[in-house]
Amino acid sequence: MDIKRAIELLRTHADAIRGLVAGTPGEQARWKPDAGSWSILEVINHLYDEEREDFRLRLDTCLNRPGEAWPPIDPQGWVVQRQYNSRDLEHSLRNFLEERQRSLAWLAGLGSPDLEAEQTAPFGQIRTGDLLAAWTAHDLLHLRQLVELHWAWMQKEVAPFDVRYAGEW
Repeated sequence: MDIKRAIELLRTHADAIRGLVAGTPGEQARWKPDAGSWSILEVINHLYDEEREDFRLRLDTCLNRPGEAWPPIDPQGWVVQRQYNSRDLEHSLRNFLEERQRSLAWLAGLGSPDLEAEQTAPFGQIRTGDLLAAWTAHDLLHLRQLVELHWAWMQKEVAPFDVRYAGEW
């Protein structure tokens, strides 16, 4: 993992997220397959808050203020506290994409950061390279989640028809 590759991945992932979410009807954007799942709208707002309050901020702390404690975050709690599912999808997507652009510009301005620099996190030591790799992997986790939500919605929407002919999920 190097900074240029991370920038490329984060840009590509943002494009994929846009493609999976743009134009999704409001009912589908708010729908959850079960009480323990997130909706598409909740995923997008989570990504937006993580972009602003987690990955970029923590990476900046590691690189520019080593030893400074990370501010606390509560990604699971924010979903309800910040009422993600009551927001507008297009506005939320735009917020995320604009914040991602700020992140990409910020990352590009770092030059050649020390990816081996270590920071003490609440769970133990972490290198800046680990954090950068986790940022790109985090996108993939939520891309998978968005695809799964679309698949579950399709199965619900086409009932009583069956999608088995498409192939195994």
